[in-house]
Amino acid sequence: MSRPDLNLLTTLAVLLDEGSVAAASRRLRLSPSAMSRALARLRETTGDPLLVRAGRGLVPTPRAIALRDEVRRIAEEAEAVLRPERVLDVSALDRAFTLRTSDGFVERFGPALLAKVRSEAPGVRLNFLQKADKDSTPLRDGRIDLETGVVEASLGPEVRTQALFGDRLLGVVRAGHRLSQGKVDVAGYVEASHVVVSRSGFEEHAVDLPFLPPMPARRIASLVGGFAAALALARSSDLVATVPDLHTRGLRDGLASFPIPGAAGFTVSMLWHPRQDADPAHRWLRGCVRAACAGAAGA
Repeated sequence: MSRPDLNLLTTLAVLLDEGSVAAASRRLRLSPSAMSRALARLRETTGDPLLVRAGRGLVPTPRAIALRDEVRRIAEEAEAVLRPERVLDVSALDRAFTLRTSDGFVERFGPALLAKVRSEAPGVRLNFLQKADKDSTPLRDGRIDLETGVVEASLGPEVRTQALFGDRLLGVVRAGHRLSQGKVDVAGYVEASHVVVSRSGFEEHAVDLPFLPPMPARRIASLVGGFAAALALARSSDLVATVPDLHTRGLRDGLASFPIPGAAGFTVSMLWHPRQDADPAHRWLRGCVRAACAGAAGA
């Protein structure tokens, strides 16, 4: 059995409303002959005449009368589905968003982001997940709504990105450490003992490696999974932690910092899947993230 042409639903709804082929053709901007052909197809599909001649006009059959309200409702719902979404009322939004970020991002930008979201949409909840790797699969399958990080060349083309702020690497040591006195050169940095952040647990995956200049291998005394842990070890030992400036600004109280000679700056971006592009609630969320980062980065 062939499937009916669902485009005929709109035609049937208008015909039953107007009770006239000519009036229906004007409303749908079709020629009278095209509307007559559409009525013929509807009669064939439904097995009912639907509209029959009565004097100079047409009257609906009992089947058409029974269908009128249901057909109108279905046609209106179909049009609503395809119509552009109405302006979002964020104050009434009831939704949870999941963001995957580094630990430093939450400490630095999380409070401002939560405050903005709470002031505009008290029904929205933000869930922050630790970013353990660069895999974009959770974005694609919808397990997370938004991610922050440095965009790499290997990122799939299906992921959307937008820059948030620029950052740079700093060396961080306890107060009184020998590297806290005066300018630090490459030799002094390399010869120190280091605590390095690597989410995989391997030295070759250290998160700072892509931004360090060519230099001899560092003396790595410890690997940790996040910036907060690296700074905690640096605070209570002679280890040097290499961390991003803005991400860790709120975690470095009482510690000494120095720029790493020749280290490259980098841009932190937010990433999302294209299916979220046109979603008004997701667009609003992205605007909140931009505003929170701009405010905190400038502070």
